[in-house]
Amino acid sequence: MVLFIPGFMQRGDAWRPVAELLPERYPSTLLDHREHTFEGRLAEIAAAAEDGAVLVGYSLGGRLALRAVLREPARYGGLVTLSATAGLDDPPIRSARAEADERLAAWMEAASIEDIVGIWERQPLFADQSEALIEEQRPGRLSHDPRDLAMLLRTAGQGVLDPVWHQLLTLDLPVLAIAGARDEGYVAIAERIADIAPSGRAAIVADAGHAAQLQRPEEVAELIAGFLRTV
Repeated sequence: MVLFIPGFMQRGDAWRPVAELLPERYPSTLLDHREHTFEGRLAEIAAAAEDGAVLVGYSLGGRLALRAVLREPARYGGLVTLSATAGLDDPPIRSARAEADERLAAWMEAASIEDIVGIWERQPLFADQSEALIEEQRPGRLSHDPRDLAMLLRTAGQGVLDPVWHQLLTLDLPVLAIAGARDEGYVAIAERIADIAPSGRAAIVADAGHAAQLQRPEEVAELIAGFLRTV
């Protein structure tokens, strides 16, 4: 079983372009979260995953998937992260990020979902995405409640989560860290994950940025299928 975990402001269907390309022998579940706290989402992952499942997570979903397997490594068969980090390990940077996320969360609570999505779509992180791709993602983003997004930022944002890089040293299961080639910061992070995890490796998707699974679904599906064959 492959459990796909979406990123911030996404629904489970965001992984469908990749999941549908996997061979039939790898049954997939697209997790659509109903909980909006860190612990709530980890509980949903644990409840949805069969023993031996491979977790595949994007961005926030990758951070959650990593922490899920660190909690119960014997339960899972492998981990795939895409554009995800094991945490901010510089205390001043993490503190600054926590303060920024709190300001953003407070603004979200008072803003309309339309305004939130409009700001989110204009992030430099997504600057290489086509307008058509941004429009395809918009309905899923607009389906969220601003209060839920604020709660998720406060409990699962990069500034509030402790880094888990040191725990990767003891993670004794296969790990594949994927990043888009144009997403240089996450390329370095993927390579760092692969260097630290005993059974880790990195894969870089050409002509893609932060959302390689949407920009190059065929290439990402091929990488995941190859990883599943080794698991």
